[in-house]
Amino acid sequence: MQKLFLHLIIACTFFACKLSNTNQHQVPNAELGFLLDKYYEEYIQLFPLNATTNGDNRYNDKLYADFTDTYRNQLRAFYNKYKAYVSKFDYNELTANDKISVDVLNNEIDIALKGLEQIDNLMPLNQFSGMHLTIAQFGSGEGVQPFKTKTDYYNWISRATAFNSYIDSAITYFKKGMADSIVLPESLVKKIIPQCADMMVMDVTKSLFWGPVQKMPTSFSASLKDSITKDYTVLINNQLIPAYTKLHQFLQTNYLPLARKTSGLSTLKNGNKYYEYLVKYWTTTNKTPEEIYKTGLSEVARIKAEMEKVKNQVGFKGDLKAFFDFMKKDKQFTPYKTDEEVITAFKNIQTRIDTNLKKMFINTPKTKFEIRQTEAFREASASAEYVQGSADGSRPGIFYVPIIDAKTFNSTSGMESLFLHEAIPGHHYQVSLQQENTSLPKFRRFLWYGAYGEGWALYTESLGKELGLYTDPYQYMGALGDEMHRAIRLVVDVAIHTKNMTREQAIAYMMENEQISEQGATAEIERYMAIPGQALSYKTGSLQIKAWREKYTKQLGDKFSLAKFHDTFLSTGCLPLLVAEKNLDAWAEKL
Repeated sequence: MQKLFLHLIIACTFFACKLSNTNQHQVPNAELGFLLDKYYEEYIQLFPLNATTNGDNRYNDKLYADFTDTYRNQLRAFYNKYKAYVSKFDYNELTANDKISVDVLNNEIDIALKGLEQIDNLMPLNQFSGMHLTIAQFGSGEGVQPFKTKTDYYNWISRATAFNSYIDSAITYFKKGMADSIVLPESLVKKIIPQCADMMVMDVTKSLFWGPVQKMPTSFSASLKDSITKDYTVLINNQLIPAYTKLHQFLQTNYLPLARKTSGLSTLKNGNKYYEYLVKYWTTTNKTPEEIYKTGLSEVARIKAEMEKVKNQVGFKGDLKAFFDFMKKDKQFTPYKTDEEVITAFKNIQTRIDTNLKKMFINTPKTKFEIRQTEAFREASASAEYVQGSADGSRPGIFYVPIIDAKTFNSTSGMESLFLHEAIPGHHYQVSLQQENTSLPKFRRFLWYGAYGEGWALYTESLGKELGLYTDPYQYMGALGDEMHRAIRLVVDVAIHTKNMTREQAIAYMMENEQISEQGATAEIERYMAIPGQALSYKTGSLQIKAWREKYTKQLGDKFSLAKFHDTFLSTGCLPLLVAEKNLDAWAEKL
């Protein structure tokens, strides 16, 4: 009844929209703001894990299998409802910011509705992205799920209890895919099976999910601690371990024998259609897979030529592969003895760029920033990463660095470019400024587009010299290596999914063109097999931002300010690239 009443209120507001006065184009449309807030409120109820990630703890007890036909129908109704609602507004009467909101919402709805037509729900998890991994990250006590109060602890029990039925649904949809020959590649299934096995512990205290029990607040009474300990023992033994066991047995016995030998989507029914959708979804452009592939080949050639220059500059005799090997093995590139020395080296990078950062940015985040070593339980398989802070500032943005052995940590692995990308001014600036910007409707404050967010982070790597970094040719070589890695992705991702490039051919191409081990290349290629199109977003976005900078530098001449360009780009939060360009063009026209 309450929802019906709410929808009647929203519907009535559209009639009020018709009564706009002559100043409406100067004032944010209150009815639209109301609508956008309600959209966000309904959205996070449908995707409660996103709410938790955003620091909204109202739905920390919820977990839904959003890939089922029933849930997809619910999502379809949700998106169609708001598509009809937003169409009632007169676009030309809106403020610039409201126009962006409408453009973004329409894009979100259209791409989501298109996504609901795809085949991905028949492959509901993989070795890189799946609830079997997400639930572990949330429930370890080290992630975004809070464990501070009694309510927090019992919210988690409710959420984690739903994981068992989630796995039942996943198996059901895997079986539907098997019946239609829409299955994961064999090599990916072989990676999921041990992930499940790792969770099937005999001793509950050895479970990753035991973490919150070990870290109960000192303010908890002895009786409460005892109750939580007992309840978590039951949860892990009776719900979580059985769910992982069930998934493990199904994948090993039933699914693996039918997993496909091919690598790309083009071999699946409607696979080409699905990949074209994913390219648009991840790049937020109208570029075709073939255009992106050709760009990748061009970029690989350009970066390789730049690498040759660095090799010659340091006087290395031999080809690039030999140079890569030298940088990987020579002892001068492993100068650290302790974990603390590695962390200190990253902190020193932050100190070195601080002065020049102030010349490039007018607005900087209020959210605090920390550099931490990746936790031991996930360090062996983790990459360096940024974990966003909370919008209310209670949780800092954290740059995590895995250091398995400090004595083998290679200083030429692009430490400087890595910091720029994952930390400052890459993800920390972009994500924090977006979340902190209360002039944006909530759905935009917590929105993510890979081409924008990852494109920005990769673009910031190109600022290294302007920020006072890359003075060491080996660090610059590391930066070129990172850029080459993203260029190679354009080639192999498209080739795997549209040109029948095999997993093995893609691994060989990657090892031929960058400094990477066979193990590393295998993990990367299998990532592109698991999440097609996602890896295209980095380079596509970065190249577009560079092109805009060059365009406005020429167009505006003395009026161009790099700091204002950066601030204008970041002030809107994540946007589809096509929408971002409209906003930047409007900014340039006003100068």
